[in-house]
Amino acid sequence: MLECRIERKLRDFGMTQRELSQRAGTTPQSLYAWMNGKSVPSLEAAFKIAAVFKCSIEDIWSYKEEKEHQTS
Repeated sequence: MLECRIERKLRDFGMTQRELSQRAGTTPQSLYAWMNGKSVPSLEAAFKIAAVFKCSIEDIWSYKEEKEHQTS
């Protein structure tokens, strides 16, 4: 699963979700879905968002393996 840090970046930059979506060329609905783990961005969209924040993709998203639940 992807852990998203867009909300923290928005606070750091004093930017709204609408402003970010406009600058990154995406829709507010897509941005909302990414932030809430409902979907994942395309690689192109991820790069555009990282460019807006002047950081790497890894500064915004990180991969975390989901632990399998085993029953005994």
